[in-house]
Amino acid sequence: MFDFDTALDRTHSDSHKWQKYAGRDIIPMWVADMDFQSPPAVLQALHQRVAHGIFGYGRPDPQLKSTIIDYLLSAHGWQVAPEWILWLPGLVTGINVACRSVGRRGAAILTTVPVYPPFLAAPGLAGKKLRTTQLIYDGGQWQFDWDALQDGMSAAALFLLCNPHNPTGRVFSRKELESLAGICLRANAVICSDEIHCDLVLETGRRHIPLACLGPEVAERTITLMAPSKTFNMPGLGCAFAVIANPKLRQGFKRAMQGIVPHVNVLGFAAAQAAYAHGGPWLSALLDYLRVNRDMVARAVNEMPGLHMGPVEGTYLAWIDTRSSGIEDPIGFFENTGVGLSDGTGFGAPGFARLNFACPRRRLADALDRMGRAMTVDGLSTKV
Repeated sequence: MFDFDTALDRTHSDSHKWQKYAGRDIIPMWVADMDFQSPPAVLQALHQRVAHGIFGYGRPDPQLKSTIIDYLLSAHGWQVAPEWILWLPGLVTGINVACRSVGRRGAAILTTVPVYPPFLAAPGLAGKKLRTTQLIYDGGQWQFDWDALQDGMSAAALFLLCNPHNPTGRVFSRKELESLAGICLRANAVICSDEIHCDLVLETGRRHIPLACLGPEVAERTITLMAPSKTFNMPGLGCAFAVIANPKLRQGFKRAMQGIVPHVNVLGFAAAQAAYAHGGPWLSALLDYLRVNRDMVARAVNEMPGLHMGPVEGTYLAWIDTRSSGIEDPIGFFENTGVGLSDGTGFGAPGFARLNFACPRRRLADALDRMGRAMTVDGLSTKV
């Protein structure tokens, strides 16, 4: 029913992803948007909204909150009240607002690295102090360093969590989340949980657990950030939301938004309504397609000398360790082979690279072939 194999030409579009390498034979696999059209229901809703022809200041139809509430309950078992939802023009905005709204000026904000780069920038922009602990790769899986978390949280006002995790692809278990929440609660810290990839769980038997579902005490200290943008490939439409159960925490978040956070655009609202109400069959087909792509990447990368990646439980992102390869500049190296990846340095992890495998399979096979040929002994001897 849905076509994920047709390679649509984005080279002459407004695509940030594709413009980076305009005029060069480099397959862009860096920024996290998919090379697939959004669900047909979204396209139809946008056509209808554009046909109306008037694009004044907008407010969401009250039905949109009801649709999201129904979706969160059916997809994740999370019962949300309408007043808990605050609209945002993007999830990164939510990260920055959370950092501004929690803790006094100069307070510490803790997160783990590697992590999505805005996590590392937002505390400083809010006049707070960034502290980090390392995720550790142990037993074939990325995990929290519990001792370091315990130490780091002792003086932190806010913990920034990414789950499912970008870039490692972890979908944290209930036990892990309960342990993390316990550390934060004992430190009297608030948790900002970025759950934008919550619908992109690829591992069979895994399930996304919203942090705020762990109990009333956890919900009272949690700011959850979500959006349809990753799930339904519509980040350019700028529609996201925060879910905050605690009235005092919610009011502080709203105060931090005042004067700096614009309204969501009307096309974003229309697309979100269609996606959450009617995008389920498309999403199911997408997940099946991404699972095959993920397995292709894992097999190919782990056969390349000097490269390694762990299992991807969620997201459409592969986190590749190049440190054993001897390549000094992995991003430049792979660009020279015709593949554009994200530099791990921006995630707090030099020597790593992130690969976005949400693209038509033939394009993915081409990129992996280019990387594989470059990683031969002859290729390394000329390109390191």
